Amino acid sequence: MPSAELFRHRVENRNLAGVVHLPDPGREVGLRPAVVICHGFKGFMEWGFLPHLANLLADRGFVAIRFNFSGSGMKPGDGLVTDVEAFRTATFSKDLAELLSIVRSVGRDIAPGVADPDKLALIGHSRGGGIALLTAAALPLKALVTWSAVSTFDRLGPKEKDQWRDTGSIPVINARTGQELPLGTEVLDDLEANQSLLDLRAAASARKAPWLIIHGEEDETVPVAEAETLAAAAGPRASLLRIPGASHTFGVSHPFAGPTPQLIEVMNATQGWLRRYLK
Repeated sequence: MPSAELFRHRVENRNLAGVVHLPDPGREVGLRPAVVICHGFKGFMEWGFLPHLANLLADRGFVAIRFNFSGSGMKPGDGLVTDVEAFRTATFSKDLAELLSIVRSVGRDIAPGVADPDKLALIGHSRGGGIALLTAAALPLKALVTWSAVSTFDRLGPKEKDQWRDTGSIPVINARTGQELPLGTEVLDDLEANQSLLDLRAAASARKAPWLIIHGEEDETVPVAEAETLAAAAGPRASLLRIPGASHTFGVSHPFAGPTPQLIEVMNATQGWLRRYLK
């Protein structure tokens, strides 16, 4: 049976928490391929389908790693965002630095002696898909899978940005917890100061890892046209899988009540891609 272990990781002055799902040690000998899973905006490592995905991958022989970006404001076991300041000051560059550090630690500080740092893949959902893509453009990974990924982080017009700067923050409703959370202008400053670093279409062209782009045709949050934009920029060794009738989360909500037919299709395609390029 797969097992799960909590780990701690520090990036700059930020403390991250995550869980490593380990395959049954009796099934295979030697280092195992590893997959790091990235949650999206207002998500966290225990959201909905993420633990189910990690357990499935571990059961298939992968080391599966999920973690909270510091900007989630969540701690393991929390039902609410408890670090409101971390959420308020979250930026894309912080997310990228954290994921780069996690990936570079796999097989060393994270799952040492179990995970193979030379056989590593990323899965990212929504905003986490964008961060995973940037990481794949920066590091030599074996595979990349994105679910409902954004094609740009710059999602507001000038008028909306001006209003945001005038007030100093905007309220963000977390439908899962019912919390109204402030999001500061740090993320706007980050976008303006790091345009080339955070350019997802450029990253799509630059990345070398084989890439499976999965997107629901009825995505209400990130239109499927963004997946088409990424696929057009990706060039060779990329494949777009459109899921008919699927929403942004493939019909899944939190707490997890079991997989939907759309999620089963997504998971089957994901593990098939990973087995093809990691095993």
